[in-house]
Amino acid sequence: MKSLIVCVSVSHGNTTKVADVMSEVLSAPVVTPDEIDPADVVGYDVVGFGSGIFNMSFHPELRAFVSALPSHQAGAAFLFSSSGFPEPPFRRYTRPLRQTLRQKGFDTLDPFSCRGFDTYLPLKLVGGVRKGRPDADDLLAARTYAEQVRTKVGTE
Repeated sequence: MKSLIVCVSVSHGNTTKVADVMSEVLSAPVVTPDEIDPADVVGYDVVGFGSGIFNMSFHPELRAFVSALPSHQAGAAFLFSSSGFPEPPFRRYTRPLRQTLRQKGFDTLDPFSCRGFDTYLPLKLVGGVRKGRPDADDLLAARTYAEQVRTKVGTE
């Protein structure tokens, strides 16, 4: 199974930790959007796209990369993120990016999210939230998720 992970992790490295665990399971290189041309994503069996959540959205660099992907993709894709707070029911930030991936032709899998240390204003004033996250349990959950992806994509 040919796998790739595209990750943007800019604040505390939270999302990189998650990407690295998933990378081990999927035997996938982890790249940033500026390290790969969107046209080079064609031909992968599964591609993970992840970032921290900023203002209830994936990082702009990741969103732009996904928008630039060629249409008619043939593989599966999944989203993953880390954030200080869970996705609120009134603002599903995974929905727009997942929809774009579907429009590009990907079979989209359920997303993965975990808490991460967050010092975005005004949280910085109080020292941030979710210190020590992602923790060992979060990374185990990421590993389990990647194993499920490997099983699902490997059997299709």
